[in-house]
Amino acid sequence: MIGISHRRRKLAPIFCGCLALVVFASACGQQLTPDTRIADEATIRELDVKWAQAATAKNLEDTVSYYDDDASLLPPNTTIQAGKAAVHAAWAGLLGSVDSIAWQPNKIEVSRSSDLAYVIGVYQMTSKNTQGRSVTDHGKYVEVWKKHTNSSWKVVADIFNSDLLPPAPEPVAKKK
Repeated sequence: MIGISHRRRKLAPIFCGCLALVVFASACGQQLTPDTRIADEATIRELDVKWAQAATAKNLEDTVSYYDDDASLLPPNTTIQAGKAAVHAAWAGLLGSVDSIAWQPNKIEVSRSSDLAYVIGVYQMTSKNTQGRSVTDHGKYVEVWKKHTNSSWKVVADIFNSDLLPPAPEPVAKKK
């Protein structure tokens, strides 16, 4: 028994030294990814401005090109439009019904890993109502952007809704 205890005491410093060396070596081998959030934010801001310009010009193909293939558009008062074809159809209807559309980002936040970002902003669009009068809507939006392996950014989720109150319901005629 004395031999085993003595051997353990002799090996303990060697074991601790080896363990420390392994921990040190593994820490030295870790590479920190560079923080590209500031550059990514500038890129997304530029893309968002160009995207708004494409929509203002009513260029449907350019407008839809900012979406990822499996993106989801969540417009007000309708169902989720999932996938590029559904997003394309939704934008075709929207651009065909508005006289003008514009938006502006207020906040852009990029994740630490720089693979996702979100944009919060405001929009304004003008269209004709059923009586032919111009009606201006304004509201807010949230976009979620995803960075691809080729460093390009695409929108994967887009939701917008109005700040205006819904129109009052028509009064029901009383029966005589």
